[in-house]
Amino acid sequence: MSDRPTALELLEAVEEFLSSEMLATVDDQRMKFRTLVAINALGIARRELAADEPGLGEDEIRELARRIRAGDVPADAHAVLKEHVAAKLRISNPQYLERYE
Repeated sequence: MSDRPTALELLEAVEEFLSSEMLATVDDQRMKFRTLVAINALGIARRELAADEPGLGEDEIRELARRIRAGDVPADAHAVLKEHVAAKLRISNPQYLERYE
């Protein structure tokens, strides 16, 4: 049982504060850039915590890469890799993925 606010709620609150209240007050371009980087990092962390799809594990990726290098390409390799990349983009940059789906 988790107390409130949850980690997701905390990340969302800080992300919202930085983007809606702080960003507009920052005049220094370097600090504005760093604030945008922080907002992006908080979004990635929030989406990663909220993700319900684990995707391929490190060992599975290693094994698939080994098989591909050895010329033993599984029939579903393209689909598996495409979904793996899509799962990573849903966390790191969902807008990029939306443009190409």
